[in-house]
Parts: sequence; C-alpha cells; structure tokens
Amino acid sequence: VQLQASGGGLVQAGESLRLSCAVSGRTFNSYNMAWFRQTPGKEREFVAAVSWSGGSTYYEDSVKGRFTISMDSAKNTVYLQMNSLKPDDTAVYYCAAGTIRDYFSTYYYMQNSYDYWGQGTLVTVSS
Repeated sequence: VQLQASGGGLVQAGESLRLSCAVSGRTFNSYNMAWFRQTPGKEREFVAAVSWSGGSTYYEDSVKGRFTISMDSAKNTVYLQMNSLKPDDTAVYYCAAGTIRDYFSTYYYMQNSYDYWGQGTLVTVSS
C-alpha cells in the first residue's frame, strides 16, 4: 500500500488549502483514513480522521469548523480542506491509512491505529 500526499504550500493567514492523499495497492474503501501533522521539536499530532465507510469523521478541537476531511472512492483519494488557516497550522501534514474496525471510534487519534503513512506535505501559513 502506498500513500502519496500533495497540496501543501505557502499561504497567508485566513486563506485556504486542500491537501490530497492518493492511495494505491489495495481496495481503498477498506481503510480508515487520517491526517496528522508535525512541527520541528514536537510530537506528531492528530488532525482529522474518517472511517472506512465514510460515515464518521473526527477532528482535533483546534481545527473543528475550519477543516473538513472527505473521501472520493472513485479516485482512491482522501482530502483535507483547510479554511481560515492560522500560523499555528504551519506543519508537515501526513496522511495515514489503517484497518482497525471495532475500536476506531475510540482510538482514531492514535498513531498506532494506522498501518501506512505517506511522505508528508509542508503547509506554511504566514501572518
């Protein structure tokens, strides 16, 4: 399974970006998908997740109402639409895929709930 993240860039505060993560190698709709982010010197942190069925989404508190995670099964791609970006959103964003079922609603925010990771895409938000 391979994940290819793209869409990062440099934007000003208040602007928007859409990140994409293309998944190859296995049936796309068997995966829970998530986005994490990391800044230098800090732990990688959870941003957003969507269940394999697309029926449930989860967000870190600081991005609720601004970010939206979605899936396009026809394109084997998951998106992260980021609106009203803030300088604190500056980070390398990683997409991840995992196959847990029974406890995903409990453990969606944990890195070890995901088996596969993309290479990361840098988002820089200037003030």
